[in-house]
Amino acid sequence: MTEPEPPSVAALSLAETAVEPAQGKKTEQEINPWDVQAATDEQGNVLEFDYPAISQKWATKLIDDEILARFERVTGHKPHRWLRRRLFFSHRDLELILDTYEKDGEFLLYTGRGPSSESMHIGHTIPFEFTKWLQDVFDVPLVIMLTDDEKFLFKEKLTQPEVYEFARGNAKDILSIGFDPKKTFVYIDSEFFTSGYNRHFSLNATEFEKLITNNQVRGAFGFHGSTNIGSNAFAAKQCVAAFASSYPFIWGNDIKTYHRSAKLAAMPCLIPCAIDQDPYFRLVRENCSRMSLPSPKPALIHSKFLTALQGAGGKMSASNPNSAIFMSDTDNQVKKKINSHAFSGGQETEALHREKGGNPDIDVPYQYLAYFEDDDDKLLRLADGYRKGEILTGEMKKECITLMQKYVKGFQEARSKVTDEVLEEFLRPRKLEWVGNPKVEKKEVKEEAAEGGAQLGEDGKPMTKNQLKKLLKAQETERKKKEKEAAKAAA
Repeated sequence: MTEPEPPSVAALSLAETAVEPAQGKKTEQEINPWDVQAATDEQGNVLEFDYPAISQKWATKLIDDEILARFERVTGHKPHRWLRRRLFFSHRDLELILDTYEKDGEFLLYTGRGPSSESMHIGHTIPFEFTKWLQDVFDVPLVIMLTDDEKFLFKEKLTQPEVYEFARGNAKDILSIGFDPKKTFVYIDSEFFTSGYNRHFSLNATEFEKLITNNQVRGAFGFHGSTNIGSNAFAAKQCVAAFASSYPFIWGNDIKTYHRSAKLAAMPCLIPCAIDQDPYFRLVRENCSRMSLPSPKPALIHSKFLTALQGAGGKMSASNPNSAIFMSDTDNQVKKKINSHAFSGGQETEALHREKGGNPDIDVPYQYLAYFEDDDDKLLRLADGYRKGEILTGEMKKECITLMQKYVKGFQEARSKVTDEVLEEFLRPRKLEWVGNPKVEKKEVKEEAAEGGAQLGEDGKPMTKNQLKKLLKAQETERKKKEKEAAKAAA
């Protein structure tokens, strides 16, 4: 069974909307797809994000040892360090994705980015690094959506040419992570939606738009009467991007037919994303079963926010270059930012630090090491030494600087090899190639569905329910026969 969906959360705030006035400067944390604000105490101090509270409020499931043990059994891979360390901390229906992988051997992997600046910062790379790892582990098709139209609609000062160039630049940044072109399709909305390959995507979007009322969109995103109509409509596009039936060409299916594939519509989808993007997919989870060709609720796996250099609750921003390490920074810039701007959990003096020790839980250099240092034992030694006062703030920063310089430099070297020709190949709508679960026989997806969900027969006319029932029974019999033959041959 899937977990219950949360109630609508106007403005997507963890603060209740009808509570007594806040005393002093105390505020609640607020999270939505376009803005993230940490809570503050009565003195106005910024607090750490309360992730268990987010999970409880939005009715997600916390990542636990049980789901990680099953992940390892099903995939044969040790969970990523970000899962082990609970930096990806929450999920919706991950267990159902594992069920699907065991039974059917494949699903759709989907993620994206809203391009609002020329260069991505280090926090932006995390969902893509994790998605790349998931693609390697599961060996499934991946789509990456770059929403230049969304940023144009929501950012008042941006022009369409600006966000398009941001999208192309960010796409090259994303490809620097190392995605496999044989099983990855990247698209920029303004290009794909006019490409001629988007017919089924548009049919899905239009049907989804018809299902959703203005009140639902307002309730989900906190829109109001002065919100532009494009912002209201965009939600449907990001929702149906999670439907495999939006991309028939990935399976080599006909893109010109008016009829979408019921088999593709029924394919599950896994979406790795930061927790602030969850509201979009709550909307699709609540309504995907209402489509004429119903789709399962997309599963999600949520990351925490990598804190800004200034410390707990801080926000990385392109408008403040000292708030983050950008992927275009030089070695000297990385060093200067960490030495000068990274919040320390150490004491005021060396003597006091050696006496009382530091707090790695609020120390930004240590938090960055927790993301990018692969050695679990080394990370524990650093934390223990810092708490005991044996490792000083300067030493912790030095460890962080070395690791961040190496990561940024490696990224830049990979980025220099992503030419326009490489980008265009990823942007080209085409059939992808993947293996999926090697223990499961791969099935060709060739079915095309008629409008209203009926499958077409050999005469091109919709099948009756009795004809469809017989066809499905014959297909199941043939599948079992092949399984027996394969088992006999392997014996």
